[in-house]
Amino acid sequence: MKSLRLLSLVILATMLVSAACGPKAVAYEDKIGVVTIKPGEPIVIAYWFVVAGPDASLGTDTKRGIEIAIDDKGGKLLGFPIKLIGEDSACNAEGGVAAATKLAANPAIIALVGSNCSSEARPGVPILTKAGMVTVSPSNTAPFLTDPNRGPDYAGYLRTAHNDKVQGAVAAEFAYKQMKVTKAATIHDGSPYAEALQAVFAETFKKLGGTITAQEAVAPTDTDMRPVLTKIAAGKPELLYYPIFIAAGGHVTRQAKQVAGMEKVTLMGADGMFSPDFYKAAGDAAVGMYHSSPDFSAFAAGYKDFLDKHQKKYGEKPLAPFHAHAYDASMMIFAAIEKVAKKGPDGTLYIGRQALRDALFATKDFKGLTGNLTCSPSGDCADPRIAVYQTTADNVKNLVMPETPTWKPY
Repeated sequence: MKSLRLLSLVILATMLVSAACGPKAVAYEDKIGVVTIKPGEPIVIAYWFVVAGPDASLGTDTKRGIEIAIDDKGGKLLGFPIKLIGEDSACNAEGGVAAATKLAANPAIIALVGSNCSSEARPGVPILTKAGMVTVSPSNTAPFLTDPNRGPDYAGYLRTAHNDKVQGAVAAEFAYKQMKVTKAATIHDGSPYAEALQAVFAETFKKLGGTITAQEAVAPTDTDMRPVLTKIAAGKPELLYYPIFIAAGGHVTRQAKQVAGMEKVTLMGADGMFSPDFYKAAGDAAVGMYHSSPDFSAFAAGYKDFLDKHQKKYGEKPLAPFHAHAYDASMMIFAAIEKVAKKGPDGTLYIGRQALRDALFATKDFKGLTGNLTCSPSGDCADPRIAVYQTTADNVKNLVMPETPTWKPY
């Protein structure tokens, strides 16, 4: 009887220990928070892109990159459905704050892809970082965002887009070495993207031996560019580099040839207006001009399959340069989630926010569409290949971007 009673006590103690250990075995701690996803609930990924207004093609293009990545994962991750939500960030600081604030208030969001414009990221990223979230941008290119001294407010930020320290230098090398231009001028619109890009162009161009005759500014909402163009014409540049966005870029392009002294000046934009929508804005005045932009010819072999899927899904070619970068950002996030997620006995998924950040920053030799991605300690993950494209009459007539580079530095 005594031995039976002792056996009962042992069994009871074992059951109590098992019950106690169950929750502890799946308890998951993380210093900035844990997202818990119960069986049947979705893994929520968010975007913050410009999806309305004159620059909407940039956001639509990158959103489609995410959607194709989700399709390629079969719509699921670790057996959980992937749900994509998002906010319009408007390609300005105010829109970035509004979008980031709304998204930061949603604790179900695991990670974000965005933003599109560096002007959105500057005030928006600190809001998301403070909320413990991580965001990977497919198209922010301003150098300060991944500067080693950027500070803790940007600890939740990475990008698959190139750094404009690369793009600005390539544009300057093209102008000086290939076009044999010795005098150039620039225009920016006050945005972090445009201001930094033209500054890198100007600095590199001068180091190569060229002269910068003017560095002027316009507002994104300006429509009459003649006063600025007249001022630039006085310096007699041979090339004008204006890495701004679609609306203002269209006005500059249309009006440049109408200003005395600008008739023969070579026009050159950048990736911010490398879109069929820019051709709509600029019309035939865009024929013959150049753009610096990602080198699509250097993308991985899988890019052709991506384009086929894009055509089948949306019935048209990509609308802007960063669709593949958005695809890579999404796949990086999915891989990091798969690496750090813990599943409990009841099927509940636990994802630590700091663990997810750490996994993303630890990305090394990730095989993406845009190249082999390795993230620096400050979030630069791109395999940056920049080329220069020239617009033809057929590009403008058919509203399609050039696909074959005119020049590349390698």
